[in-house]
Amino acid sequence: MTLSLKFDYNKICNLVLEEKLKAHNFKYRITRFGEVDVLEKISNEQLKSFSEDISEYGIEILENPKIVLVQKIKDAIHDMVFNQDTVIQVKTSVYLSDKLNLSYAHLSNVFSEVTYTSIENYLIIQKIEYTKMLIAKEQLTLTEIAFKLDYSSVAHLSRQFKNTTGITPSAFQRIINKRKTMMEDNNQTNE
Repeated sequence: MTLSLKFDYNKICNLVLEEKLKAHNFKYRITRFGEVDVLEKISNEQLKSFSEDISEYGIEILENPKIVLVQKIKDAIHDMVFNQDTVIQVKTSVYLSDKLNLSYAHLSNVFSEVTYTSIENYLIIQKIEYTKMLIAKEQLTLTEIAFKLDYSSVAHLSRQFKNTTGITPSAFQRIINKRKTMMEDNNQTNE
């Protein structure tokens, strides 16, 4: 039996953080996604222990301000693309500038300097990842997906999808459907 699951990454990360912060007896306040104010002085040893504890979940403490800013940009983009409750009707540059209280030019420069790619490329990659997830898990048409991700047309989505993955969304959909059929056949054979 195959279970298809949907994840709320923000909620999962916050729950893990809260659990670990409480386990280390830190007085804290989660200010926003990816940021925690520790409300009391902690030793380097406590910080090291906490860092090791959260690293098993793929969470790390960032110290370089540029890396911290890049992570905030990535988190904002991820939230913008993957959060189905948030419908963004403004340009990405305006959204990021407003959310992070910095000029888009500064955000773009730091992002490119640290990651060697542009915010636009990162956004496209995230949209394509979400498209793949929607194709695999949801019963949406490409038109619905294009609308959901604020593409001007299905052709625009298809072009970016093919440029990023090397195949069209329709070919990806056929591959996923064939895999599902094969898995169902295997499950029936094993019963």
